[in-house]
Amino acid sequence: MENLKKTPLNAAHRALGGKMVEFGGWDMPVQYTAGVIEEHLRVRRAAGLFDVSHMGEIWVEGADAIAFVNRLTTNDVTKLVDGQAQYSALTNENGGVVDDLLVYRFDVDKLFLVVNASTTDKDWEWITSHKKDEVITLTNASADYCQIAIQGPKALEILQKLTETDLAEIKYYYFTTGKVDDVDAIISRTGYTGEDGFEVYAAADKAVQLWYKMLETGGYDESADAVLPCGLAARNTLRLESAMSLYGHELGDDISPLEANLGWISKLNKGEFIGREKLAKLKEEGLKRKLVGFEMVDRGIARDGCDVYVGDEKVGVVTSGSPAPYLKKNIGLAFVPVEFAKVGQEIKIEVRGKKLAAQVVPTPFYKRGK
Repeated sequence: MENLKKTPLNAAHRALGGKMVEFGGWDMPVQYTAGVIEEHLRVRRAAGLFDVSHMGEIWVEGADAIAFVNRLTTNDVTKLVDGQAQYSALTNENGGVVDDLLVYRFDVDKLFLVVNASTTDKDWEWITSHKKDEVITLTNASADYCQIAIQGPKALEILQKLTETDLAEIKYYYFTTGKVDDVDAIISRTGYTGEDGFEVYAAADKAVQLWYKMLETGGYDESADAVLPCGLAARNTLRLESAMSLYGHELGDDISPLEANLGWISKLNKGEFIGREKLAKLKEEGLKRKLVGFEMVDRGIARDGCDVYVGDEKVGVVTSGSPAPYLKKNIGLAFVPVEFAKVGQEIKIEVRGKKLAAQVVPTPFYKRGK
């Protein structure tokens, strides 16, 4: 563990009984003492707190900020207004995904990009290498920020006690700047759990103060209606129930956003961007494979990398699979040929040498009530 990067909350995770693991070059908590299932259920029913400080943050500033980011990403940056965020993807010349990211518009000449932890260096290199003669300044500010996500039906109520900003006024995928526990912060109504919630960005040296204050304000307790600190395992099961893609699983350099059901962030009519021609051709010719959700029929858990069969023919592979604690089912995502991507399609998944029955089902598996 010597060479692993640590977030500013590393000591706090250990003090709270976090079980630490290596994740994308970082030393991160996979779970705490309450356990993965309880952490997952707490986010669905009350609130969970996540350290997401390992994510990367990049500023793009200058007169050509919007045009530059629009040329690198699939979504349409020109449609953003000040205080709005969008989910998007960086694509390569072949239409594959370099990374998925969030683009925040602060101003016409000031954008904030939030990228995945394990790909921050790669993304930084990609972004800087594609700068031509645009009037922009690029800053890799990843080390400057902590990022804490508070997620769940009680997230607003808890966070509201720590800020004078009217959180109810912030719409989903919008953000503002304000003070949280008297600390300057970016307060964003976003998340990766399928629940309502917020992601708070602040100076890295304020992480410990904010983390403990949010736990204290949420009444941190292993009782059923209080906030719990949550690790990577619950973050993964929550995003899987909500059928959200994870880079390196549902997304990658050889996977197009169209195949991964992200056509909605692929604005092929917005003008030129890297990979647009390939994506347009793929759309025109028709997809050969598609990401589907499945539910196990036989007892067993299909894990990432398990082979998918129709009859005796191997047709695809599981990208993510796990028990779904809230739904009490074993679920997963897999790439299969388009002809087998229909809801109700019977498939088999090879788990430890046995082919177990499963079925293609609609996604997301879980959708919160409004």
